[in-house]
Amino acid sequence: MIKVGIVGASGYAGGELLRLLSTHPEVEVSAATSKHNAGDYVFKVHPNLKGFTNLKFTAETPSEVASRVDLLFLAVPHGSSVRITPGLVETGIKLIDMSADFRFRDSSKYPVWYGWEHPAPDLLAHFVYGLPELHREQIKNARLVSVPGCIASSSIYSLAPLAKSGFIQDPVVIDAKIGSSGSGNKASQATHFSERYNSVRIYSPSGHRHIGEIEQELSSVSGKPVTATMSAHSVNMVRGILTTSSVLTRDKLSEPDVWKAYRSMYRNEPFIRFMMDPTGLYRYPDPKVVVGSNFADLGFALDSHVDRVVAIGAIDNLIKGAAGNAVQCMNLMNGFPETEGLLAPPMRLI
Repeated sequence: MIKVGIVGASGYAGGELLRLLSTHPEVEVSAATSKHNAGDYVFKVHPNLKGFTNLKFTAETPSEVASRVDLLFLAVPHGSSVRITPGLVETGIKLIDMSADFRFRDSSKYPVWYGWEHPAPDLLAHFVYGLPELHREQIKNARLVSVPGCIASSSIYSLAPLAKSGFIQDPVVIDAKIGSSGSGNKASQATHFSERYNSVRIYSPSGHRHIGEIEQELSSVSGKPVTATMSAHSVNMVRGILTTSSVLTRDKLSEPDVWKAYRSMYRNEPFIRFMMDPTGLYRYPDPKVVVGSNFADLGFALDSHVDRVVAIGAIDNLIKGAAGNAVQCMNLMNGFPETEGLLAPPMRLI
C-alpha cells in the first residue's frame, strides 16, 4: 500500500484520478489540494464520489504534501508545474506530472510550441514520457514521469506502428476532434453551452502544441525524423477524442501489411483494442464506446487511389488521455499489476 497526493485535485483530470484511485487496492489517497475549495469535502466538487471518500481538499503546498506521501500527482496548468517541480525533485519523491512542462526531451521545443524558455532544462532528461505502450521498461524504473497530451496520445497510438514499420512518408496530416472537457473546467464564452452546442469549431487549424510531442515520439519509434501537421476541432460532445490521420506511404501496401504492423506492436497490450468491424454499427473507432475507460481503440483504412493509410484512434481524453494513463504509469513505477484499478469496461452512452 502506498500513500499518494494529488495537487490540483478539483479539476476534471484531478477528479478522474480521485475516482480511479478510490477503489485501487494498493493506494491510499492521503491528500487532495485545491486552494479555492480548501476545507470542502471532495464530493462537493466531484459529487460522483459521494460514499467513496470523506477526504477534504486542503490548501497545503506541494512540498507539504510531498513530505507525507510516497507518490505525487501534479494536475496543474501548463507553466505552473515547472515552477514547483525542481524543489519536489530534490525531495526524492516519485512524481507524475500531468502538465506539458516536462514532455519534451529537447528544451528548444518549448519556445516553438509553448512560447516560453524552459527554466529547468537539465530536468528534462530525468523525466520519462508516460506512454506505457512505448516506454514500459523506462517507466518501471522511473521516479519522474510526464503524462502525454490527450490529442498527442490518440495520434501517437494510431500512428506509431506505421512509423515503426517505416511506412510513413512525410508529412503526416492529422484531423483531431475533441469534446468540451478538453478545455478544462474554467468557463469562457467559447465553452458556454449555447456557443458550443450544435457546433463543430476548428480552433487550431495549424500549429497545435501537441504536434511537437507527436513528432518526438514518432521520430523515436521510426529511428528517423517524422514531420506532422494537425487541425483540431471542438465538437458537440463532452468527453472523447477522435484522430483521423492521413499517411502517404512509401510503397503500395496491402491490408495484411498494415495489420502486421499494428499487431506486431500491440499484440499483448491490455488497453489497445482494434475496432475493424465491416458489418457492425461501430465499424471504426468511436469515442462514444471508450468513455470512462483506459482503452485506446485503433483502426485503419486503405486508400488505394493515392496510396494512403487512414489511421484512426479514439480515446477518452480524461482517462487514456490523462488520469488513466497516469494511474497505469503509477502501477508500473510501483510494481503493481499494470491494469490494477483500470479494467472497468467503458460506459455505453445511449
